[in-house]
Amino acid sequence: MRVKCRMQSRALARQRQERGVAVPGGFRPGAGASFRSLVPFPAPPHRTVREVFPHTAHMCDVSRREFLAGGTAFLSLAAEAELLGGPIPAGMAEAGKADLIAPDIYFHEGQLSDTADAVCNNGWIIFEDYVLVIDANFPAGAKLIISKIRSLTDKPIRFALDTHHHGDHAYGNQVFVENGTVPIAHTGVIEEMKRYETGYYGNQQGAWEAAAKGRVDLRASKLKPPSVLFSKDLFFDDGKHRVELIHLGVAHTHGDAVAWLPKESILFAGDICVNGPYNYVGDGDVGKWVATLDAARKLGAKIVATGHGPRSDGQVLDDQQAFFKAMREQVGALMAERAPEEAKAQIEPIRATLKGNAQIARFVGERGVSWDPFPSQVEKVYEELTGKKLAALVHEPQLARHAHARSHGLASA
Repeated sequence: MRVKCRMQSRALARQRQERGVAVPGGFRPGAGASFRSLVPFPAPPHRTVREVFPHTAHMCDVSRREFLAGGTAFLSLAAEAELLGGPIPAGMAEAGKADLIAPDIYFHEGQLSDTADAVCNNGWIIFEDYVLVIDANFPAGAKLIISKIRSLTDKPIRFALDTHHHGDHAYGNQVFVENGTVPIAHTGVIEEMKRYETGYYGNQQGAWEAAAKGRVDLRASKLKPPSVLFSKDLFFDDGKHRVELIHLGVAHTHGDAVAWLPKESILFAGDICVNGPYNYVGDGDVGKWVATLDAARKLGAKIVATGHGPRSDGQVLDDQQAFFKAMREQVGALMAERAPEEAKAQIEPIRATLKGNAQIARFVGERGVSWDPFPSQVEKVYEELTGKKLAALVHEPQLARHAHARSHGLASA
């Protein structure tokens, strides 16, 4: 089987730039080339995507030598970056742009705004026969991501992973389904949706209906829960690229999943790791989150594509874990032995202490801004350590949920 690809490279480059796809410096268009399908590598002794989806059995690999054979070969954006300067450095990344971080692997930084199309960060991996997307975003974000993928490849977008159930990561599922994509998630995502999406699973308005009050794109779409679920892991492997979807444990929610690329040492972390003051703790468990981050750290990622904020290296996992550990230590030392009425007075001293730690300061929310997650984070840790709620913050978790929703482009009920 031979698949021919002949394009006008200069026009394609312009199109990529117009659609917000980063083109590496030194790009020089070429002519045409052909690609040869090869016999797939043996599948590992795990549950692979081939076992779940038999129609994807034709996998293939293209070696670097074959790819460059023939003189004036057309270079894909991945190959161009690899050969003419490498992936876009994290320091040069820009929100709203699709950055090549390894051959065939892209990262798109979203924008935390109630007017943004793409709110969460996205990623995608271009396999030989199809594309796997990390997170579905909102409907408007899904359309944006699909358009950017289409500027790079015409391969079908077969699968989209919901890293968890929150709307800015999963509400775009219906748009992807309409484009031939199958939504995938950990079983905990369905459990959480059944809890919060009462408009879909019951007879009361739930999270989707509340969010639709503030987002036009939701009013024109509908909730589509993931239809392929895994309890521990699910692997995609065509011999060239391998992506392991893994549930490492409870963290941001009870259904978090990450996408681990062992060959490239890239981790798409979802919201178990963010890069900035974006940690919402209302649907998770901070103590278990620390342990889950430990499992993520042990993977040895060199690049971490966070759920929100700029991508980074593996240090961001250490930093976020250090933030939660420091908070637990401070709450335990200054609040755990105090009555709730007295303990609440320690919130701002704890904030000041954590702000003074350069490693973790960026995770600490600012007092007085529209979404300050810090009081609710302290409340959550205090409750986990003592089983008690802070008297002045009895309503803080619900307020935090509303503020989190607004900051992530969602309305609150």
